[in-house]
Amino acid sequence: FIKKLNLSSVVFDSTDSTKNAKEKEIKRQTLLELVDYVASGSGRFVEPALEDCFKMISANLLRSLPPSSHENTSADSFDPEEEEPSLDPAWPHLQLVYEFLLRYIVSPETDAKAAKRYIDHSLVLQLLDLFDSEDRREREYLKTILHRIYGKFMVHRPFIRKAINNIFYRFIFETEKHNGIGELLEILGSIINGFALPLKEEHKLFLVRALIPLHKPKCVAMYHQQLSYCITQFVEKDLKLADTVIRGLLKYWPLTNSQKEVLFLGELEEVLEATQPAEFQRCMIPLFRQIGCCLNSLHFQVAERALF
Repeated sequence: FIKKLNLSSVVFDSTDSTKNAKEKEIKRQTLLELVDYVASGSGRFVEPALEDCFKMISANLLRSLPPSSHENTSADSFDPEEEEPSLDPAWPHLQLVYEFLLRYIVSPETDAKAAKRYIDHSLVLQLLDLFDSEDRREREYLKTILHRIYGKFMVHRPFIRKAINNIFYRFIFETEKHNGIGELLEILGSIINGFALPLKEEHKLFLVRALIPLHKPKCVAMYHQQLSYCITQFVEKDLKLADTVIRGLLKYWPLTNSQKEVLFLGELEEVLEATQPAEFQRCMIPLFRQIGCCLNSLHFQVAERALF
């Protein structure tokens, strides 16, 4: 078993498909066998094997991402919707290593105490860094794995929330470029759903400091659906937050981007459905002022959406 792990730790150059073709196929077959072994739940990993498992995972997954195809474009001209998604040539091996890690985490045979030595803050941060991968398939695996880690290792929960927070801050206030915001918000949608009531102050601050400002970047359309879900979850959990959310939306309301205005109007409608009369009265004057501006918009979709 350890020999197979060591064999799978060898990383090949994937940019040239003709190079080491035989060795790559042997590695793929070996990884398939390892995935089947973990999936069968036929044995608990003991200490030396566990260390080799995570050495193999680190060697394959925890790497520097290649320079982004939009590295030299400015935040203004960057439009992820128009970019061709980049596919990692090493995916046949990467997928199996991700599958191995996922099966290990969800396996009932996994001893969380032993695993905690390897699934630590450092690994969580490195996995979060990989969310910027341009390959959507990789981000999907990362989303599932991080969500499972959050569920199984309660001790890491505050750290994971804080680390995601920091990615959002950097994206909003510095770069406005990140490929995995939508996937991170999907994880958060599920996390917010499980928040206990009454909401902690820390969670309300997260709404005000990270989620509401995520409406600011130009590429908000890329992740707006997931963001809107998270925001609505907060309002449904604590009805008093409706005023804060509506004022936040009005603060970041787009002035020259009609498509973005249509998105904001859709989100506003969802929030208003959950808003109580007392909260509505607090923000109705600036709200109606903004809706009035939308009704007078020269863009027919904005005016039409505001009428609804």
